[in-house]
Amino acid sequence: MILNHLMGLYTHPKEEWHTIEKNHEALRSSLSHVMLIALIPAICTYLASTMFGWNLGVSDPLFLTKQSAMMMSISMYFGLIAGVFALAYLAYWMAKTFDAQPSYTQAIELAAYTATPLFMVGLAALYPALWFMMVVGLVGLTYSVYLLYTGVPIIMNIPEEKGFIYASSVVTAGLVLLVALMASSVILWSFGLGPMYQ
Repeated sequence: MILNHLMGLYTHPKEEWHTIEKNHEALRSSLSHVMLIALIPAICTYLASTMFGWNLGVSDPLFLTKQSAMMMSISMYFGLIAGVFALAYLAYWMAKTFDAQPSYTQAIELAAYTATPLFMVGLAALYPALWFMMVVGLVGLTYSVYLLYTGVPIIMNIPEEKGFIYASSVVTAGLVLLVALMASSVILWSFGLGPMYQ
């Protein structure tokens, strides 16, 4: 089942990471998980942008045109998937430094399940108030980082001391990746691919 580890990662993460490590799924299963979960923020932000309007707290809610919202949601969907692949590659690439020998499938599992709380934050877009999204986003980011710190030693089969440094390196690389994605969005917007308001 595609989402079979989702509940366990929220209720008992360490035990669930051990289960994931024991029963490595096929790469196809991890990819299916990422592709399905990445739909949540894409669909929810489309609905928020076209039906509810974004409340920034200073004026009337902002609505995007359906075409603009669709283009941005599709871009977001593929950007999120690309971000998971990039994070997995970084984790895989850095593994040798920490005497770990993971397969790329293990790195994808780590990145996919670690990113899941951040993707689930997309549900909060159904109440499109900026302050609410910031609070929920911070909670999602915190839990994703926690999952990364608990999952790295287990999935990568390294001691917890090395796992902490390894996870810190992956978090740092992930933050740099996030900034790069944000910068690329701004660059695309400057070329006329930004949002169109109603």
